[in-house]
This record gives sequence, structure tokens and C-alpha cells, in this order.
Amino acid sequence: LTYSALEGLFVGAATFMFTAGLGAGGVLGAVGSAILGTIGVFVGMLFVYKTGAIRVTPKFTRFITAGIVGVLFAALGSIVLSLFTGGVNPLYNGGPLAIGFTLLCIGLAAFSFLLDFDNADRLVRAGAPAKMAWGVALGLAVTLVWLYVEILRLLSYLQRD
Repeated sequence: LTYSALEGLFVGAATFMFTAGLGAGGVLGAVGSAILGTIGVFVGMLFVYKTGAIRVTPKFTRFITAGIVGVLFAALGSIVLSLFTGGVNPLYNGGPLAIGFTLLCIGLAAFSFLLDFDNADRLVRAGAPAKMAWGVALGLAVTLVWLYVEILRLLSYLQRD
């Protein structure tokens, strides 16, 4: 329950941060679009997984994991760099590099759903106990929140231009 409450506060704070200054119509439009985009990507990736259009192989898993680790280090490095350069942060300033980085994050989050679905599928096939479901649910929730925040970030960049 504590984790859920903290995640809810994080989502609310991120939503407020990315929509501040957009006006009432802009906020509702951005939040609604981000929610619809998140649901659309989730359903689309579930369809892709169920039809077998993209198969989760060990190589695919390594590629996505490496991408996520790379994004994590790039984001942390960018934040540390901004501390030493007076707040200049090219990955989060809304410029072309920031938009590209956000698109990369959206793509990685989308493909992370495939890893989550495969994990759930493998656990079901292995006859794992029901108490293991919380791990799958947590993975899906984290991926959903990450995708929502990245879509909202992209929309905030595009609406401010």
C-alpha cells in the first residue's frame, strides 16, 4: 500500500510538473492524450505479443535491458552534468535532443511490455504459485507509469513550442 501511495504521488507530481502553465484546456488535453497513448501502446504491444509478431528471445531481452541501462546512465549523467553547468540539461530542456531521448524512452517502455508479458506467460506455464503474481503486476505497473510519464513529457515539449 505504501508503494502504491508513493507511486500515485509521483504520477500526480509528474503530471503537475509537465502540465504547469498549459492552461486548463492544455492540461486536460495533454493528460487525456497521455492516458489514451499509454492504453493504446499497452493494447498494441499485447496484440503484438499474443500474435507472435515479435518474439521475446534471450537476445531481445539483452538488447532491451541494455537499452534501459543506457537510458538510466544517460539520464543520471545528464542530471549530474546539469549540476556542474548551471542547470543546462540537454536531455530535458525540450529541444530536439530531448525530444529524441523521450522518443527513445517511449520505445524502450513499449518493448518492455513484451518482457513483462513474457515473464507472466512463463510463470503461468511453469505453474508458479499465485503469490508470484505481485511481481508481474509490479513490473507492468512500473512500465505503465514510465510510459505515461514519457508520453506526457513529449506532449509537454510539443505543446510549449
